[in-house]
Amino acid sequence: MKRRHPALFALGLIGLAVVGGLVTSVLLGLDAPPAMREGLIRFTATLLILFMLVLVVRYLSLLWLGYLHHLKDSRDGDADDRSFAPPVSIIVPAYNEGPNIAASLASLLRQDYPRFEVLVVDDGSTDDTYAQASAFAGRQGGAHVRVVGKSNSGKAGALNAGIALARYPFVLCVDGDSRLAADTLRRAVRHLRDPEVAAVAGNVKVANRVNLWTKLQALEYIEGLNMARRAQGFMRAVNIIPGPVGLFRRDVVQRLGGYDTDTFAEDADLTLKILAAGWRVVYEDRAVAWTEAPEDLNSLIKQRYRWTRGILQALLKRGSVLTAPQSFSTWLSVVMMLFESILWPIMNVVGSLFFVAVALAYGASAYLVGWWLLLTVLDVAAALHTVAMEEEDLSLVPLAVVYRFFFILLIDVTKLFATAEEFAKVEMGWGKIERLGRI
Repeated sequence: MKRRHPALFALGLIGLAVVGGLVTSVLLGLDAPPAMREGLIRFTATLLILFMLVLVVRYLSLLWLGYLHHLKDSRDGDADDRSFAPPVSIIVPAYNEGPNIAASLASLLRQDYPRFEVLVVDDGSTDDTYAQASAFAGRQGGAHVRVVGKSNSGKAGALNAGIALARYPFVLCVDGDSRLAADTLRRAVRHLRDPEVAAVAGNVKVANRVNLWTKLQALEYIEGLNMARRAQGFMRAVNIIPGPVGLFRRDVVQRLGGYDTDTFAEDADLTLKILAAGWRVVYEDRAVAWTEAPEDLNSLIKQRYRWTRGILQALLKRGSVLTAPQSFSTWLSVVMMLFESILWPIMNVVGSLFFVAVALAYGASAYLVGWWLLLTVLDVAAALHTVAMEEEDLSLVPLAVVYRFFFILLIDVTKLFATAEEFAKVEMGWGKIERLGRI
């Protein structure tokens, strides 16, 4: 890992100070004289209410910018989609993806695109991934499929190997458990007509909506992740190009040194590297990739723990995107990432604990109800807006209530533990999730 940036340490200390102040106010208030106790409670409640106002502004800003992105994309239309169609190399890093690799490759070969190759990089799999992928090798319609094997070095190493072997100037990086919509490549590639754009982030959706956990993740991807990504897309400063679907200029990635192997979020790290170099990163919501989400609580927590620590590692490495950004939109996008990764989880957990403590100690349950009700209303409104915009399943909207009361709080607690352990430099592994073949 590279040296941590002092500016980010300062932000972390500020966050810890806020948490300490809030918790201390509750603990002191329990035994304080009535006047002091009421003052402490009101002070803490005022801070949380001010934060709530910030949160409302955030939601409205994201929804408005996302709507502007939607309007702009609608105005651009499809007229030039087929007039710019350079050859593309699709790179599939795969490690023990036996349950999904055949379905993933079949979806790639159905791409509505004139000329492309598929390059599978088997990263030392111990299952039948290589054998299943090899069944597709050779000419498949208008595409050519190659399968190469290498010793295990992690996803970043496999992607770098694929980029080095790619034959074409644009590369679409996808996961081995991703199933792409037939027009994904065509929708994404049109943005690279703009010479300032180095990469295009696609729209990731949950394929295996088989239980409450995966349905809540389906809503989270639509409301929580894509809402922010659509707003960032309007600013042309998307801060994370998702692993399941990301299109890049090959020469830009190579000039920047490719994917680094020292974080657990190589996608976020490369995206920040691209933004720090002054390039634009856009979002295409019609470039859809369906992915297999964790179906049980333990796998979900492992995934989010890794995501959080990886994003923090990338932010700590790329402090210059905050202290010396190439543009205001880049700075704002990275501030959003910092807010989502650290500040919001802290305030959500502490706010919930504070109002629970106040309700139990003083019978002031109205504070607790008000806090959760306001957050739930925001989530329901955002769910309605984003689900309608993506023409998604409306049955996901009522889940916004469970999403707020339980799911997000659980994810934020996971993020807090991951943040604490990252700053404490606790050792961790990749924690690969077992695939079930749901795509």
